[in-house]
Amino acid sequence: MNKPSESPSFLSLFAKQERVYPKRVSGKFRNLKWIAMVVCLAIYYLAPFIRWDRGPYAPDQAILIDLPARRAYWFWIEIWPQEVYILTGLLILAAIVLFFVTSMFGRVWCGYFCFQTIWTDLFVWVERIVQGDRNKRKRLREGKWTFEKTWKVALTHTLWLIIAWWTAGSFVLYFNDAPTLVKSFFTGDVSTVVLGFIGGLTFMTYMMAGFAREQVCTFMCPYARFQSAMFDKDTLIIGYDETRGEPRGKHKKGESWDGLGDCVDCSLCVQVCPTGIDIRKGLQMECIACGLCADACDTTMEKVGLPLGLIKYDTERRIEERAAGKKESPIKLLRPRTILYTLVLSLVGGAMLYTLVMRPPFEMNVLHDRNPLFVKLSNGDIRNGYRIKVLNKTHQHQTFALSLRGLEGAAIRLNSPTQQDLKHLYVRAGHVGQFKVFVQAAAPAESPKEFSFTLTNEHGTEAEVTTVFVSQRPND
Repeated sequence: MNKPSESPSFLSLFAKQERVYPKRVSGKFRNLKWIAMVVCLAIYYLAPFIRWDRGPYAPDQAILIDLPARRAYWFWIEIWPQEVYILTGLLILAAIVLFFVTSMFGRVWCGYFCFQTIWTDLFVWVERIVQGDRNKRKRLREGKWTFEKTWKVALTHTLWLIIAWWTAGSFVLYFNDAPTLVKSFFTGDVSTVVLGFIGGLTFMTYMMAGFAREQVCTFMCPYARFQSAMFDKDTLIIGYDETRGEPRGKHKKGESWDGLGDCVDCSLCVQVCPTGIDIRKGLQMECIACGLCADACDTTMEKVGLPLGLIKYDTERRIEERAAGKKESPIKLLRPRTILYTLVLSLVGGAMLYTLVMRPPFEMNVLHDRNPLFVKLSNGDIRNGYRIKVLNKTHQHQTFALSLRGLEGAAIRLNSPTQQDLKHLYVRAGHVGQFKVFVQAAAPAESPKEFSFTLTNEHGTEAEVTTVFVSQRPND
């Protein structure tokens, strides 16, 4: 028995990571990846410039995270700090959608829409244009430094840095008014904070897409580690038809296929893989289900005149049935796992939709004074102080009326040198109005005594908050 230090698998953990040089391939899955990349990049780079009219007192950028105002905008949705539960719900919804898609189609998110995949594809495309296809890039990297190698490597990294800078700058646009910030770049009026964020994000994009690449998927991304928990035997995965392909071997035109499977061992499936794995060894953690190996294999099958689909999207159940000589089952989209995800998705989505539709146009928060809890007046009445915050979530200035319920004989007074009318509390659009009020009443029989503040806007919509009226100390 080998000792741990002598085991090849143990030693492989310390081996230098082999650089992957993905070979160019054409086919339906490669075309789908191009389409996904163009669409995703177009959305990412152009979305900050989409305008959305919210009225005269709100920003008109469709997607904006306004940190100074502590507000987030997404078209018609506006999220205040007090509504962080909406953001939480959206993240939960996105996670359930990811689980649902994974249970049905495997890691298609990783293969087509993941940020790391898209920018790595873009960087490899630039590298291929400047340095050539797989073998040329490999020879150039492993060869001596010459004038040709110097200018090609310099041009490649320059283009990478331009893309990384553009990517970082576009990200910052989501936190600022996009046209204004772009204009400030040309005038030189950019804050050091913005420049610092752009510099840091540029460096990270350059490193992740230019150097880390597939190692992010293999070693850094947690999704690769727990994806199998969402798989079952009917999940679509990239599979190699071992029954049809083995025994593999080289084949020349005109020779007999006797004793050989359909796999001609051309290794194109390995050469085009962006993570450098051999799918013929079975499904592996590094596989991102991009389908490029299927495109490469179909290209070879066309050349040798054999049926396509030696490598294709398939299910574990169908692969096992073919190996056992049984009739293949149809692909099942409806099964307990996907039905459960659908129900959970419907419940969470319905709850989020209800929350967004039924959001009140304003909110009221009430904070009882802590020091002193109450004041006993000369006539024997008790006075309590309260700080009231009114959140006007609309994009119009509003006037509110404040009243109270549940405290008999109580009088309410506004403590403000500029505003004395409780029926006309003015709050600007998208702002928080703060008011100090005193409530005076005869000492109730119980302490603390519950009652409610009621806030009514010009359209008759009410918000009610229950608080307490204190007339004696807790230990009295």
